[in-house]
Amino acid sequence: MASFSAAERAYLEGERRLGRLATADASGLPHVVPVGWRYNPELGTIDITGRNFTASRKFRNVQINPQAAFVVDDLASVNPWRPRSVMIQGRAEALEDSDEEGPALIRIFPDGIVSWGLDIPG
Repeated sequence: MASFSAAERAYLEGERRLGRLATADASGLPHVVPVGWRYNPELGTIDITGRNFTASRKFRNVQINPQAAFVVDDLASVNPWRPRSVMIQGRAEALEDSDEEGPALIRIFPDGIVSWGLDIPG
């Protein structure tokens, strides 16, 4: 499992930003959606959840095909255009509602992490 750099952790733990989750169904058809998420510092994972989550296409896709990608990004400056981003690719787990884990969620274990622009102040 890949681990986040100090700059990547600071970005993920900073201001709340919308993320985008990419999953694929059994045939490989991609599906990308905006999602709410949180960085889980105890496990070094990205945890994604939402309303009626177990009924969602993304949740079903992860149950069938455990590979996923996630990106969170923003613009540090518009003029000139200065994007910042962290992209994670890895194995995903679809976890049902439980007393131990809480609400249903998709947990991404990073195999690869790519980031850029994190040295640019927001």
